[in-house]
Amino acid sequence: MSIETLIEQATIPPTSNSMSSSPFDPDSFNEAVMSTYARFPLALDRGAGCRVWDTQGREYLDFVAGIATCTLGHAHPAMVEAVTRQIQKLHHVSNLYYIPEQGQLAQWIVEHSCADRVFFCNSGAEANEAAIKLARKYAHTVLEIDKPIILTANASFHGRTLATITATGQPKYQKYFDPLVPGFEYVPYNDVSAFEAAISELDEGDYRVAAILIEPLQGEGGVRPGDLAYFQKLRRLCDETGILLMFDEVQVGMGRTGKLWGYEYLGVEPDIFTSAKGLGGGIPIGAMMSKKFCDVFQPGEHASTFGGNPFVCGVALAVCQTLEKENILQNVETRGTQLRDGLNAIAAKYPHVISEVRGWGLINGMELQADIQITAADIVQVAIDQGLLLVPAGPKVVRFVPPLIVTEAEINLALQAVEQAIASLTA
Repeated sequence: MSIETLIEQATIPPTSNSMSSSPFDPDSFNEAVMSTYARFPLALDRGAGCRVWDTQGREYLDFVAGIATCTLGHAHPAMVEAVTRQIQKLHHVSNLYYIPEQGQLAQWIVEHSCADRVFFCNSGAEANEAAIKLARKYAHTVLEIDKPIILTANASFHGRTLATITATGQPKYQKYFDPLVPGFEYVPYNDVSAFEAAISELDEGDYRVAAILIEPLQGEGGVRPGDLAYFQKLRRLCDETGILLMFDEVQVGMGRTGKLWGYEYLGVEPDIFTSAKGLGGGIPIGAMMSKKFCDVFQPGEHASTFGGNPFVCGVALAVCQTLEKENILQNVETRGTQLRDGLNAIAAKYPHVISEVRGWGLINGMELQADIQITAADIVQVAIDQGLLLVPAGPKVVRFVPPLIVTEAEINLALQAVEQAIASLTA
């Protein structure tokens, strides 16, 4: 079944059998669900391609994609087929046994990246936890560092567990959760001299810095791409000192940038890197990849009950193969250029509102002027009224992360909605 057929079918009003027995009630939802999200007043019900429909039947163009997660959009035929096939065959067994689908997915990743080994888990935070643990064991057993330190960047984001919020260089995510996990220090992003100074200071008298954990492009930190010279210098610095270079590719990996991996944009290879979000196209999966030399885990030292089970690996493999088969990376590059050109044209019309447009492929940010009262959340809320879903990346950056299958016409519709939203807010 083609995407066009799925979208055509999705626009047909659902039958009474598929409707909820009662209207969606946000008050009942809030009584039962913890208030860990500041939700927009919207309840989504179904989707097809780059479109979603709410419980009232209203259609939206989805440029959130589960926050850079729905690689192939909604109800893609390859995913529908893979989900159906795998759930009818075998959906979960323990890692006490060999899982063929897990091996096939790991082999695909190894063949399409600089990695030699893969560990599977369930999320980006867990993938980064695995990377942190691997770096610490490497520090103790290979580098002979008693109290290893991992350097991360200011404005970074690495997850919500205690270790990963500590690795995250944003105090707002750490507030009220102390004592935090020791062993992390922070330096400015895209500042080589700051990294060199930090290593020199921390290593004075004894080696302490074991690894650098960094995003090739900061997502939650405002969609800030890494500087080519900066990352190449980091690679040389790590080669000279034995420090591990670890990339958090949870948001930029799996084709989001127009290349399969973000590190390809920077001309360097990490020793360890992580993926999640787009890897399963919306099915929960995470992965931590490493070069062979730093794969020091032994049986029993790290594990995951659900990680790498047949169901998630079977679906993720279908996502990976579809990226290749349908030449989706070329679409990402073309549509990404179209989106940035369009946003820059809007910025030229509203220079008092928009200060910068930046990004790679289909992860892009539109930064608002610091001295205006309009916030990213304001733009997102008004865009919803225009039938477009967007997501903030901080108080002043609007993030655009549509499914990688987005079309030229859909980009144009999104640009029209953005311009209308800005015009409405500045009228």
